[in-house]
Amino acid sequence: MELRVLKYFLAVAKEENITKASELLHITQPTLSKQLMDLEEEIGKKLFIRGNRKITLTQEGLLLQKRAEEIISLVSKTKKELEQDDDTISGDIYIGAGETDGFRYLVKIANKIKTEHPNIHYHISSGDIIDVLYDLDKGMIDFALVFGDVDKSKYECITLPPTDIWGVLMRKDSALANKECITPEDLYNKPLIFSRQAHKKQEIAALFGKNYNNLNIVATHNLIYNASLMVDEGFGYAITFDKIINTENTNLKFIPFKPAVKADMHFIWKKQQIFSKASEKFLNTLLAENNSLI
Repeated sequence: MELRVLKYFLAVAKEENITKASELLHITQPTLSKQLMDLEEEIGKKLFIRGNRKITLTQEGLLLQKRAEEIISLVSKTKKELEQDDDTISGDIYIGAGETDGFRYLVKIANKIKTEHPNIHYHISSGDIIDVLYDLDKGMIDFALVFGDVDKSKYECITLPPTDIWGVLMRKDSALANKECITPEDLYNKPLIFSRQAHKKQEIAALFGKNYNNLNIVATHNLIYNASLMVDEGFGYAITFDKIINTENTNLKFIPFKPAVKADMHFIWKKQQIFSKASEKFLNTLLAENNSLI
């Protein structure tokens, strides 16, 4: 399976039309059609449903599209790393991170490096732990910022100084908005909006105890912004970290849990990871900063 053919496949998947894709790729339509048929024969699966005006992907085609995008991205990332000048530190650093105000800590590290090495560029992908670990395992990112337990058989880990505080995002006119802290009992009959991450966290399950499985979870999300819109529309109460949503001059309010529930922040990477010079510089700077705080 050649990279060139995968690029052809992705172009057709994007354009949903052989003619448009062939024009984009600057090859003839018969040549492109032949390449796609050879690809289907090589894989042994039908990848396209060919209509009169539109081409759509089969389930197998959708899977190949996802994998092909990962392969092309990884090849491009590797090529850039290999082309770096031996005498300078430059290039790209890829970091996946959950939503947290603690991300500021990584920004401060980047700022320390920026003056001496202005040609290092950062690419941040946001998502919950499911998304972030998937990208890390596939080699799509160099590092990940995560919360809670870390599988130390798979990942190296630095625990960073900031911690996040769990609490509840609600409307300022809600029945609980006059409280200074929220207890588990306050939420037993309320419509709750959980992140996929919070839904699986032991500290949250421990907070609610035996009543956890009886909570009225009306929605889940992977990023808090859309959930905040649901809260703003009165759909429910969102279980989330403090400082992610700026509630100033809004209808929203964050109130922490009592007893307090904290989440440690971890910076992780795969064991036996081979880093570019840029990524190695970032990691060494982070280690030095973290050790200075111990």
